[in-house]
Amino acid sequence: MSTVTTTKPAPTAPGPASVAAAHGEGRIGLRGNLRHIGALVRRNALQIKQDPESMFDVVFMPIIFTLLFVFVFGGAISGKGNQAEYVNYVVPGLMAMMGMNIAMGVGTGVNDDFKKGVMDRFRSMPIARSSVLIAKIAVEIGRMMVAIAILLAVGFLLGLSIKGPVVGLFLAIGLSAVFGASLMWIFVLLGLTLKTPQAVQGMAMMVLMPLQFGSSIFAPPTTMPGWLQSFTDYNPLSNLADAARALINGMPVGDSVWMTLGWSLAITAVTMPLAVRKFRQKT
Repeated sequence: MSTVTTTKPAPTAPGPASVAAAHGEGRIGLRGNLRHIGALVRRNALQIKQDPESMFDVVFMPIIFTLLFVFVFGGAISGKGNQAEYVNYVVPGLMAMMGMNIAMGVGTGVNDDFKKGVMDRFRSMPIARSSVLIAKIAVEIGRMMVAIAILLAVGFLLGLSIKGPVVGLFLAIGLSAVFGASLMWIFVLLGLTLKTPQAVQGMAMMVLMPLQFGSSIFAPPTTMPGWLQSFTDYNPLSNLADAARALINGMPVGDSVWMTLGWSLAITAVTMPLAVRKFRQKT
């Protein structure tokens, strides 16, 4: 009787294609990406519905800031009794501030999601890694639009007037959304890099304070010392505040719109790939 022996083929190391397939990369088309982003946006929106307290900052921050700055700084800058004039100056500037403050929350949220293991579950799924972060930012842009709507409503109650074409108001809102989205990528990267939400918040405050108060959001730069005026001229928040102010008040926009768009494009082009790469590699 003859014996037939069979030998198993030696296992081969997985190649790059199989590794990519295992991780869900390299095989997802545009339609699949959009479907994943839509599902994740819906998931994040449902979380907000289940936890309405997460909207407290969006609802109350624009109300408090508008009332505070109009009635504290309005008289000093525009003269006592002329707060209505200051409203048309500060409200467009606060649109820029809304995006930056909400962007800070994105970083702490991403960091906290990693602590809870939420992001690990996402990374185990066959979905594009970028779709997780893009969905997060899409929902935060929606929150930002709610904050701007409340800000404008309070502004109109205090005497805000649209002195230019109405389309200028919508252009100012769109410009604020574009710039706010670019800032969110910075804070997402911080959230993926730093170890704790507290560290993200502390780093964010060190960035926020000089940028916000060293800008044209609250006061004209002409009232500032020369060295601070130089900083203000290159501050992207000043560009956005000046652009929104010009669009709403029907003034010449100059280079402020293009400067804001340039800053937004540059920030996104640098930080978005870094954030996606860090998300893939984070342990």
